[in-house]
Amino acid sequence: MRDRIFHSICFGFIFGVLLRSFLSADFYLVVLFGVIAFSLFLFFSLVSKNNWGIISSIFIFAFCLGIFRFHAVDTPAPSIYESQVGREVSMTGVIADAPDIRENNQKLTVEIRTVLKIRPKILISTEFGEDYKYGDEINFEGKLEKPENFITDQGKEFDYINYLRKDGIFYVMSYPSIEIVSRGNGNFIRSALFDIKEKFLEKMNLAVQSPESLLMGGLILGEKAAFSDELRQSFINTGTIHIVALSGYNITIIAEWIMKLFSKVPYVPLNFGIGAGIFTILLFILMTGASSTAIRAGVMATLALIARATGRNYDVTRALLLAGVFMILLNPFVLAFDVSFQLSFIATIALIFFTPKIEKYFLWVTPHFKLRDIVSVTCAVYIFVLPFILYKMGNLSIVALPANILILPLIPFTMLLGFLTGFIGLISYILAAPLGFISYLFLHYELAVINFFANLPFAAFSIPNFSLILTLLIYVYFIYKLFGRSIKKFFIDNAGDAC
Repeated sequence: MRDRIFHSICFGFIFGVLLRSFLSADFYLVVLFGVIAFSLFLFFSLVSKNNWGIISSIFIFAFCLGIFRFHAVDTPAPSIYESQVGREVSMTGVIADAPDIRENNQKLTVEIRTVLKIRPKILISTEFGEDYKYGDEINFEGKLEKPENFITDQGKEFDYINYLRKDGIFYVMSYPSIEIVSRGNGNFIRSALFDIKEKFLEKMNLAVQSPESLLMGGLILGEKAAFSDELRQSFINTGTIHIVALSGYNITIIAEWIMKLFSKVPYVPLNFGIGAGIFTILLFILMTGASSTAIRAGVMATLALIARATGRNYDVTRALLLAGVFMILLNPFVLAFDVSFQLSFIATIALIFFTPKIEKYFLWVTPHFKLRDIVSVTCAVYIFVLPFILYKMGNLSIVALPANILILPLIPFTMLLGFLTGFIGLISYILAAPLGFISYLFLHYELAVINFFANLPFAAFSIPNFSLILTLLIYVYFIYKLFGRSIKKFFIDNAGDAC
């Protein structure tokens, strides 16, 4: 009974947030339904003793809470700023995140200093000239604009408005005049983490030349913003963009590798290996500056690691669902508008549940160097996320599986070498140089594979109109195949209780 109540609360809350993400709802009507649901819960619990009624009323109540939670954060920007859109304005604010370095410019997320309760953020595009840092207080003057959705190269409309809105960004400004007023106004811990990250990348880039150093930054820290358009498209066309995305997938690979390494050491308990893997994930989160995206990726990676290490998928299922609900509770916008959260969640489900289902089809692959595990994991994740990628991005890579199979066995070693190169580089460049050279060889091979497959004339196809209905049907089928027995048992048990 407790499991049914738990799942009713989680799924009710998720569906409520999802509905409110796309449709508006009358606040008082939601409160009325919530009160009715709570009254029914009391009736079925104390009077009727009907389990099906208890579960249904809890689901409806949680559904109303989900709508209410999204409603609470879905607040418009202050009218004082709305009236200034399209005009030249002068403002003061603090850089609220590390500068996002791109190929041709850098982007600053600036929180406006105001006496109002809501402090909207502005995304500023500016030149490379000044060394801006997290926590800098700046005066800036330029034309205030609202973000607009745009069409991607694959012909899909990208919801840029809500993508920025999930981070509290309401406005954009292009190349304003900027003056630094003071530094060090941010959180002390985040400032220290960003400084470590910056020095780490600096030392690693000294030991590894470009563009290989760009790939290393993407593998370890998700730093892919400085990629050229051509290189970024090569990753997309070969289905390897996930290795440089800040998701739970790439860090799970190296964490699991470290865990298996400790498991081979005599007299070392399994829990120590799991702890070493989780410590690696914590290190990854700290190295990225403990951003919300990195924390989500770390949580997903930790759950996938524990599940694959212990085989206790059922316990981890509840933990995964609870982690997802907690993340949505903190920021309801991530459910519908954060692709990295969605991909991390889908990929984690594939790692935990789908990989064991298809491992038997890869017994012909040699187990040496964990090649069999990597091939089965790669196929499971790619198959499971493919419908979502087709719907969201409209890109079908024909060469994704061979490209990933040739690259992924080397990714753990490459990432480990990158970590060692950066950390040793903080002490001595001379000691880091040999590791940097070995890293360069691995990275050069991986880029060569990506460029080879990307340049094939049939590497990828654009499918801009992949149907949402078809995507949902495919995932309904996946869910049925993975959890069909549990779902049937749930309804049979509740039907029996209702009778």
